[in-house]
Amino acid sequence: MARNARRAPNRGYRGHARHIGAAVLAAAVLLGATACHDGAAKAAGPGSSSAQSPSPGASMGDTPGTGTGSVGPSPTRPAGPPLLLDTITPTNGATVGVAMPISVQFTYPVARTARAAVERALKVTTSTPVTGAWHWFSSTRADWRPQHYWPSGTHVAIDARLTDVADGNGRYGIHDYHHAFTIGADWETTVDAPAHTMDVYLDGVRQKHFPIDAGSAQFPTWDGTMAEMGKAPSVHMTSCSVHISCDSANVNYYDVTLPWDVQLTTSGTYVHYSTSHPNPGQAGSHGCIHLSLADSKWFYAHAHQGDPVTVTGTPRGPVPADNGYAAFTLNWTTWIAGSTTGAQQTASS
Repeated sequence: MARNARRAPNRGYRGHARHIGAAVLAAAVLLGATACHDGAAKAAGPGSSSAQSPSPGASMGDTPGTGTGSVGPSPTRPAGPPLLLDTITPTNGATVGVAMPISVQFTYPVARTARAAVERALKVTTSTPVTGAWHWFSSTRADWRPQHYWPSGTHVAIDARLTDVADGNGRYGIHDYHHAFTIGADWETTVDAPAHTMDVYLDGVRQKHFPIDAGSAQFPTWDGTMAEMGKAPSVHMTSCSVHISCDSANVNYYDVTLPWDVQLTTSGTYVHYSTSHPNPGQAGSHGCIHLSLADSKWFYAHAHQGDPVTVTGTPRGPVPADNGYAAFTLNWTTWIAGSTTGAQQTASS
């Protein structure tokens, strides 16, 4: 089951909850396992919030874990471990930015032959109808996004009606899940790496124009649109953790704790202040985007999970769309090519 997903109350399976959302950033602070350059790191599924929303009637504490126990046989299915969800993002009740996808992580692989049925069981409803589609990044992760950014103020619900749904590998769902969230204000950020500038917009009106440092030629920043994953007031960053250098004598070695950090990728791209470049506008980073102390504090205060940050002009190329929540890096044709049921218009909630 979804470790942080609420379930229907009548299925009797219980486990432990695991909270991923802010924990990714908290873990980075505690473990020093993050940095700017992420070329040697590989995205490993969602790195942001996971959901905690049982269907009506279930208690807040009734949050199942991965579960390895078997379910009993029935006339229609064999005995065996159940089809479970690991995480659903965004968190139930959250308010997120206009580029936030719905991300579902399955505990066990879903066979290609079963994905159409699974997609049909994952119902997305919205207060304002939009056209969207699922996209399978792997056998254990499927994300849903609208064709264009979400309209601000949209109320969204995801109902995973997985009871008795097969995953094609001998497992069957034993309960349903419900999550609901709201799309907040339309905050969008653009970064022109060659020009060393960042512009922040609210509802299409520019609010701020910042000088920045993006990645150097050796450690370029990803291009593409990355939905902000989360933020932390400080993050411990080390060059060793991302395989740049563990040698303190190396010019690229660093072991620092830096303030006002907004995470863009699972593999370690942040917008933040850097003590090495207190006056940005011309230097190169190890892949992160550097702002001045005052500017980074402002950006942090106005950052929300799901707000898009679009970077252009770097030599690195597009960020993988599953490196965090970079769904809108892919064009619509590419996105729906990863779906088994194609584009659908949502029903009104």
